[in-house]
Amino acid sequence: MGGVAAIAREAGHRVTGCDANVYPPMSDQLCALGIELIEGYDRDQLALAPDLWVVGNVVSRGNPLMEAILDARQPCVSGPQWLAEHVLRGRPVIAVAGTHGKTTTSSMLAWILESAGLSPGFLIGGAPVDFAVSARLGGGDWFVIEADEYDTAFFDKRSKFVHYWPRIAVLNNLEFDHADIFPDLAAIETQFHHLVRTVPGSGWLVVNGAEPALDRVLARGAWSGLARFLSPDGWHEAAVAEQPDSSDFDVFEGAGLHGRCRLSSAGAHNRANALAAIAAAAKAGVAPADAIAALARFAGVRRRLELRGERAGVAVYDDFAHHPTAIATTVAGLRARIGDSGRILAVLEPRSNTMKLGAMAAQLPASLADADLAFCYAANLGWDAAAALAPMGARAQVTDDLDALVAAVVAAARPGDRILVMSNGGFGGVHGRLLDALAAGRARG
Repeated sequence: MGGVAAIAREAGHRVTGCDANVYPPMSDQLCALGIELIEGYDRDQLALAPDLWVVGNVVSRGNPLMEAILDARQPCVSGPQWLAEHVLRGRPVIAVAGTHGKTTTSSMLAWILESAGLSPGFLIGGAPVDFAVSARLGGGDWFVIEADEYDTAFFDKRSKFVHYWPRIAVLNNLEFDHADIFPDLAAIETQFHHLVRTVPGSGWLVVNGAEPALDRVLARGAWSGLARFLSPDGWHEAAVAEQPDSSDFDVFEGAGLHGRCRLSSAGAHNRANALAAIAAAAKAGVAPADAIAALARFAGVRRRLELRGERAGVAVYDDFAHHPTAIATTVAGLRARIGDSGRILAVLEPRSNTMKLGAMAAQLPASLADADLAFCYAANLGWDAAAALAPMGARAQVTDDLDALVAAVVAAARPGDRILVMSNGGFGGVHGRLLDALAAGRARG
């Protein structure tokens, strides 16, 4: 919604916004754009008298401001519908969908198109380092959008991505998620099938060839061109050389070699994202060699193993990981980066609706296997985090008090350790609190 607000402001509208929790980096970005942020949903905001209320899917019936809008019969629309009608209509869209990797792949694609001189518009759910903003109108035709399968609004329960009608749809992967709105993986596959139905016959599906769930989606019907990645007869990698902070690999399309790609990030997931971006960019008219050259200059995305600081010999990293698969990938990625040179102290906030419901609680111990110690913030959970993490024994600690969490992590930390904070929210500013406490000298020698 912050990205939608930024695009509306760039289009010339006066924009204000409200949310229950406003935190960086999005709050800083919006303030820099001159967008006034209001904390909370007080009915008094009705006095702003806007031409249109754009409603995010976090808003539900019973919200005091939403009830006031409905009572006053003021015009409102969902964010995805506003985008479709005012920004995307008439433009070729590349929609990047999947359980994991949407933000990174979308950022890669936007950077590739930008490097090719195409000046794309984009709406990305994170903060790409290569751009000053996470969303813009763009001066060219193409528009890259991070396409989420979550529902649109309380009055529109379709997945957000069915509004976008892309010319190119990237299907990165597909696992069960969003347990608050989907009963099982099959229900999510149905939504992906609906997305596939919106791609024209002259368009393209760029699909992970190693995902059985996506095979099932395509088996229900596909009417567009099909390009697979992570597939021997499609786009694939070879001669992989991994370093702690980078990856080098050859990029093939079938038997044809397009060049050797270097990424300033390591891990199979980042290479898969790169292959998807190169393949999609090719369908948008960018030569693979040019896409590969652009990715060599790609700086990444904030909150993806982002180093927030170092105090008392202890480094604090931040990552958006909140699904068990993403947690496991992130911890493994940091382990590959540091090898045996130090310990990893994982600090986890199970904040997403899926995690709060406990639908994936049993998967947490395995996802944290590469961490030396794990600290879980268990406030507002409807399940027993201590019981879920019991298989980790003394390696795991659970608390519902943020001050106690910071104290426990700092007490356990020693020089050479890496503290890895994982949350899809602001986590009460825990990164700064950890750095401050470490600076105060409470890390053990």
